[in-house]
Amino acid sequence: MTQDKSIDLIGFPMDLGANRRGVDMGPSALRIAGMAPRLERLGYQVSDRGDIAVATKERQDIVNKQLKYAEEIVRAASLLAREVEQSLEGGHFPLSIGGDHSLALGSIAGAAAHCQRHGRSLSVIWIDAHTDMNTDETSPSGNVHGMALAASLGLGPTVLTQLGGLSPKVRADHCAILGVRSVDGPERRNVQAAEGLRVVTMTEIDRRGMNAVLADVLATQVGQAQHIHVSLDVDAVDPSVARGVGTPVPGGLTYREAHLLMETIAESGRMCSLDVVEVNPILDHENGSAQLAAELVASVMGECIL
Repeated sequence: MTQDKSIDLIGFPMDLGANRRGVDMGPSALRIAGMAPRLERLGYQVSDRGDIAVATKERQDIVNKQLKYAEEIVRAASLLAREVEQSLEGGHFPLSIGGDHSLALGSIAGAAAHCQRHGRSLSVIWIDAHTDMNTDETSPSGNVHGMALAASLGLGPTVLTQLGGLSPKVRADHCAILGVRSVDGPERRNVQAAEGLRVVTMTEIDRRGMNAVLADVLATQVGQAQHIHVSLDVDAVDPSVARGVGTPVPGGLTYREAHLLMETIAESGRMCSLDVVEVNPILDHENGSAQLAAELVASVMGECIL
């Protein structure tokens, strides 16, 4: 985790990667929820770097129905990648807030570039109801937010995999997905083809418990990685707790399971970059999901009961 207690908050108001509108307002909702003051109370210095400029859907045409708005997504994600890399090069902690999960195309690219430059090993913990392992050939919707992890692992069209000029960004056996309960049929083939990728379903969490499952992940996929990148899709949490998300799926993490997950990652001491995505204020009630996300960020940044 960052040593100088400096956090760079980077907004990514993107909804081009998804069908449902509203997640582009996620960065504002997270700011309104008091994310920065909460982190400052933990002793961090938070610098809000503002938002990456993103063109709206109304200003664009869909060129490829299997890669909707890919050109603008890649352009904006490339800007985010540079922001994340610069933050890390300055010894800071980049906290990227979205926006849909296509954000991770940029944040992971920035982290990977930094790690490559300094000879550091990178691992990714992807917390999500979905695996986001589709490609243009398997996606039933053409929505890029469902392709972000596959592209980061080097699977899919060149326009996505080559973002930042490095592919793959992270090895499959250095990556784990937690909280999975929704996978498209053809997408399963991509998951199975990613040798070493650890997929933790809600069924496994139900049977074994969060503590045991996460201990395995930290010992294997994460191992001795010097840089852990965490990508939190708030839809990993059950809709009864977080209703205002981009793609809600019943049967998710409980409030305490989500906090335990984040608290345990914090205890590893090796998380160096973080995403929070898919908060949708349009579907929310009194900004509750953004407030939950702010709580979870505080937990993964070291807030604890005692």
